Amino acid sequence: MTFQKSGRDLAAIGARLEQWLTTALPPDADPEVAILGGIDANGMSSETVLLDVTSTVDGWRQTKAYVLRVAPRPEDIPVFATYDLQAQYDAMRLAGSLSSVPVPEVGLAEMSGSVLGTPFFLMERVEGVVPPDVMPYNFGDSWLFDGSAADQAALQKRSVEVLAGLHGIPDAASRFGFLDPALAGHGGETLIARNLAKTRAWYAFASSAEEWSGRSPLVERGLAWLEANLPDDVGEPVLCWGDARIGNIIYRDFAPVAVLDWEMVTLGPREMDVTWMIFAHRIFEDLAAMLGLPGMPDFLTAAEVRDAYVAATGVELGDLTWHEIHAAVMWGVIYLRIAARQIHFGEIEAPEDPESALYHRAMFEAMLDEVGA
Repeated sequence: MTFQKSGRDLAAIGARLEQWLTTALPPDADPEVAILGGIDANGMSSETVLLDVTSTVDGWRQTKAYVLRVAPRPEDIPVFATYDLQAQYDAMRLAGSLSSVPVPEVGLAEMSGSVLGTPFFLMERVEGVVPPDVMPYNFGDSWLFDGSAADQAALQKRSVEVLAGLHGIPDAASRFGFLDPALAGHGGETLIARNLAKTRAWYAFASSAEEWSGRSPLVERGLAWLEANLPDDVGEPVLCWGDARIGNIIYRDFAPVAVLDWEMVTLGPREMDVTWMIFAHRIFEDLAAMLGLPGMPDFLTAAEVRDAYVAATGVELGDLTWHEIHAAVMWGVIYLRIAARQIHFGEIEAPEDPESALYHRAMFEAMLDEVGA
């Protein structure tokens, strides 16, 4: 099972990229681009293309392995309302240079959209394996599910240490000030309020789309509760990776070797990332339980992730309840946009009940009931 992300022609991308490289590289580079294919396994946001670039360097032909990250076109029904690829590029570049976190090296970029129709950049291609989303790794028959308890524990610990490394970058508010949602017009007295305003605008975009106006009473209940229960003191802001889940990490020998997918990167409280990592697994566990599968119930539990984070940072986390509801709301918006894209590409019929597209519906409703929303 795969989800179509784009109607682009990969061959045309290769030809245009090769033409552009003749001007971006030194005069005698004579670049050749070989498109190896796209990635359909994980992620539903930016388009990702695997390619090799062969060029002449100091008189010798050399081939380098790259990944092309391209902002989606509006006609391909993007998940997010806006794609600031420049901010992603800058965040990756800084995070890689200011921490020991394995962020792929970013290279040439074209941000005008004049070459491929939307901005793009090249980054190094890192070999390894990724816990699959389709079908989810905890459903069985995956390298992670089949790993030993010790290997799974090691991967969990090292994945939490990725968050610790990113959150440990000093002076995040000044170094990553360009990630403050205020710069994109999302108001609020505090950073967490501005991140919530960003989420509210994202839902407004998702629920008013031409192809399918999928309004969700559950998401709206969640947004209202979040607004009424904004935390007061969230501490110093950190660099939040955003889509902080193990499905966005490449591993070798159960150790992270590349941290990917920075579309949701922001400034915010550290609890945002920690909660997202826990909640993403919780959603997969909920799906596994509904299907009668054993899942991985002892993996990425809230208690173990908290303990691993404190051990790695020495920082005690605050209450995660608000961030859990926020995560559930954002997953709801993601599911609405995925459904809209599937409708657009003819993969499903538009459902009469928009909330039937929310795979975490029952869990989300129970969470809202528990907090009195």
